[in-house]
Parts: sequence; structure tokens; C-alpha cells
Amino acid sequence: RARLNALDLLRRAELLGVDLIWHPRHPVRSVDAMRLLVAAPPAVLPDLSVALFRAYWERHEDVSDHGVLRRIAHEHGVDPDLFTTPTARQALFDATAAAAAQGVFALPTWGVGDERFWGVDRIPFVEQALGLERAPGPAGPAPGRPRLTFFHDLSSPFSYLASTQIQRVADEAGAELEQVPILLGAVFKEIGTPNVPLLAMHEAKRAHMGRDMMRWAEWWGVPLRFPSTFPLRTVAPLRVLLQEPSAMPVLYRAAWAEDRDIGDPQVLVRVLDEHGFDGRALLEGTTDPAIKARLRANTERAVAAGLCGVPTFVIDDEVLFWGQD
Repeated sequence: RARLNALDLLRRAELLGVDLIWHPRHPVRSVDAMRLLVAAPPAVLPDLSVALFRAYWERHEDVSDHGVLRRIAHEHGVDPDLFTTPTARQALFDATAAAAAQGVFALPTWGVGDERFWGVDRIPFVEQALGLERAPGPAGPAPGRPRLTFFHDLSSPFSYLASTQIQRVADEAGAELEQVPILLGAVFKEIGTPNVPLLAMHEAKRAHMGRDMMRWAEWWGVPLRFPSTFPLRTVAPLRVLLQEPSAMPVLYRAAWAEDRDIGDPQVLVRVLDEHGFDGRALLEGTTDPAIKARLRANTERAVAAGLCGVPTFVIDDEVLFWGQD
């Protein structure tokens, strides 16, 4: 997961047109730099913030060095010793406490009115909340015909959101789509992640993730209703998808938009029958040793590919992206 997050940061920097080279001593102690910011006059705060970020992330200066901080403060007309005062210390404590009281659990967090958005990858939501125009979509098909592999598990709300868009993305890119159902719980067990990460999160982060899911559902224009039977039992439904991949949108919609317990064999058969599939035959097929072996093999393939969660997308067995966002 740490490796994928690092790769994602580099991709995000490239999208934003920003040079990002990891500070050789990261993490550098930044508490005095933060004290300088919270105590600085509001008029200079934007430029001073940018200067400190550039000092850290572009020039790789030591922002824990008081000489560096005094130089930057002086360049912006701020008292060079401002960060050493008791007022600055208390201001940072107060600002941190206020952020925690508002449900801030990580950075960057953006506030627009009463809304809170976490992460640089949520800039589109921030822009939307500010009334700005939505960013343009993909530029067009990629050269050639790439293969887009979609690792997913029906138990994941993020996989559901991805499932509503994956065929469109493949079509727009001229890509061949390969669906790979996996047992997410088995992947988590292999890599040492809690079986249901959402339930293991801090309350503030879990609340944010719930809001974030709903924002993405609205963004994509799809319904989302968190199932009353969560966490879902998906072994049988995943084995159904190995027999009938075209049932994917039907099963995702039943679980994540209609709150139907697809882990219940009777419900599963009924959902399939309602959409023109032979539910009873597909359910019987889930006991086939070959189908069971395929699901295990898919899961082993996911672990070998370096997955840490779903949905995960792999392009031509080379480039890996984690997350529907």
C-alpha cells in the first residue's frame, strides 16, 4: 500500500504539472514552521505558506533549522522570531484542537462552508462545492488496444462505484476489459490488513469515507444505498460471476443500490431470475470444483500482482492503479 500511495503521489504531481522529488530526510520536523504560519498576519499567509512548501518539497531545505525559517520570515516581512513566542505555540495548539473538533483526521483537508474534503485527489469536489465548472473528461482512445484488468469484489462499495464506470472507460479507451472477481478478505489476510477496514477506522475517518462515497455516487450519477447486511457474504455471487460475467452490474446494483442480501442463496437466485438469468443453475454451478479453483486462482493472482485493496486496475499487466477515484 505504501508503494502504491507513493506511485499515486508521483502521478498526481505529473497531472498537476508539479515537480515532486522526495526530501532525502523526510519527514523533517515542521512544528516551528507551522507555528510561524499560525502566528503570521493573514495578509501574508498564502505567500508564506507557498514559500515554506517550496523550501521543503522543491529545494529540500531543512525547515526545522531556525536560520532557514528566519530567512523566509524576513523575506515576507514577518518578525523572524515570531515562531519562538508563547503566542505562536498556543496558536498552533488551538488550531489543531479546532481542526480535530471539526472532524479533521488527516491532511490536506479542505473546507467549503460546512463541508470537509480530505486529500489532494478531492480537488474536483472542492471545485464543485465552490461552483466551478467540472473538469473535462478523457481526451480520447489510447493508441493500440490495451487490456484493462479490473480486480474487484462485490463486498466493496468502491468496487461498486467502479463497476458503474469501468465499461465506459474501457470503451472510450478502446481497451479490452477483463473482469477478475477475487476474495478480498483472503487478500487482506495475506497482507495483514483488517478484514473490514472501514469498521477498523477512526470514527472521524469512517464518517468522512461515508460522505465521500455518497459524493462519488452523485458525481457518477448512480444510486448508492449502504446495505443493511454489511459486511456482505460474496463467495457464491463471485462464483456466479465466474460463470456469467454479464451479471456483474445486476449483482452490484442489487447489493449497493437496492439493499438486497446477495449472500442469501434464495435472494441471489431471485435477483438473477429477475434479470433473465437461470439463477438456480448458476447457484448450482457455484459448487463446481473448477469454479472454486478459479476464484482461488484469481485471488492468488491479485496477491502476486501487489494488490492492497479493490477496485484495482491493471493496464497490460504493467501499470497498476488502486481505487475507483
